[in-house]
Amino acid sequence: MPTATGSAERHADLWGARARDWADTEEQQLPTYELGIERAGIGAGDAVLEVGCGSGVFLRAVADRGARVAGIDAAAPLLDIARERVPEADLHAGDMQFLPFEDDEFDAVAGFNSFFFAADMVAALREAGRVAKPGAPIVIQVWGPPGRCDLSAMKTAFHKLLPPPDPDAPQPPPLWKPGVLEEIATAAGLTPDVAFDTAWAYEYPDDDALARAMLAPGLVVEAIRFAGGRPIGEAILDALAPYRTADGGYRLQNEWHYLLARS
Repeated sequence: MPTATGSAERHADLWGARARDWADTEEQQLPTYELGIERAGIGAGDAVLEVGCGSGVFLRAVADRGARVAGIDAAAPLLDIARERVPEADLHAGDMQFLPFEDDEFDAVAGFNSFFFAADMVAALREAGRVAKPGAPIVIQVWGPPGRCDLSAMKTAFHKLLPPPDPDAPQPPPLWKPGVLEEIATAAGLTPDVAFDTAWAYEYPDDDALARAMLAPGLVVEAIRFAGGRPIGEAILDALAPYRTADGGYRLQNEWHYLLARS
């Protein structure tokens, strides 16, 4: 089996730094996972792989439906939590561009807000297609338009504390726009089937819970290491103040975009 790293080494460090806090937040994403399960038709007896499996919330959901589950993630601390949550899963630390599985092994492959972290997204999707059985569904989830994601305010706030991006570096494609994911999937040898969207809200009871959640993602950890935890934390709380509820909690509505493709 291939063994190499694309972006895994970098993300293993970043996403493992605050794994327990991230695991708590990932539990709130279950409805977005359940939609992917439903649209892909995943059920009992299916062999299912999640690419970027995090703390195992999706894997637990499909295992409870009778599927046989496997996952790969860069961050060992997240995999430790996934093993607690889904002890029956076949879990691996590694890179999504170099999957440690055989050709045509899975009845379905899914990646929720994960494939775009690859050093080469086309290569990662090509690998997903390689390990999927012919015609198997591959669920690709990405963020929706920034204007429909309350978390965009947080991202804008902490990016202001970081060095400006290289003006000559290629800009990431707008994955939420019609046709963009389809083009990438096609380049990876997949056949686009259907695109769809959903909206859901994260909810946090107070400032402390919000701060723990918002400081957990890998890219925020990277920002903290540059600018410091207090400035990043204050910037995030200020940016999300408009989403504070009357009882002192927070409700952050976001949209996700999906493409269901076939291997």
